[in-house]
Amino acid sequence: MHIAILTFEGFNELDSLIALNILNRVKKPGWRVSIASPSARVRSMNGVALEAQASLQDACEADAVLVGSGIKTRDVAADAELMSQLRLDPTRQLLGAQCSGTLILAKLGLLDGVPACTDVTTKPWVEEAGVAVLNQPFVAKQNVATAGGCLSSQYLAAWFIARLEGVEAARNAIQYVAPVGEKETYVTRAIANISPFL
Repeated sequence: MHIAILTFEGFNELDSLIALNILNRVKKPGWRVSIASPSARVRSMNGVALEAQASLQDACEADAVLVGSGIKTRDVAADAELMSQLRLDPTRQLLGAQCSGTLILAKLGLLDGVPACTDVTTKPWVEEAGVAVLNQPFVAKQNVATAGGCLSSQYLAAWFIARLEGVEAARNAIQYVAPVGEKETYVTRAIANISPFL
């Protein structure tokens, strides 16, 4: 089971790295989570350099793909050569996107007729791409999910785990990372947000 997190130049650390950490709470042979980028190294919006663990081609062949966000996502979406490499397919993959990553799925035509979640900055661009934006942190339809707001990455990660390994595995992953003294609150909220879409 390979989950690829698409991570581009100018990426938001919270989106890619929180999801990476939570998804890696599943300890099972063959379970692999990787940062997939168009180059060997990408730099975050705050200057953190990250080595890619997988290529875009690897991501296109992954079982699940999460599209992170960043300050250069509009540039990515406008780059025809780069976008042509993203051959994602919801009939054989779970797909998720967070904040401006939702714009990538919209531009790839993967949100046609499906409302989505994104951040307030990206909302007008997603709407311009013909996708209705909901005022909520998470939504999914069949194999495609979107989330809005940096800390909603926990919901995307929980949905991926619940779909691939079951709700109890998702509950355990969120329980592990939740703050001490608030674990039950975090787990309850995360499961409540994803349950209608499982």
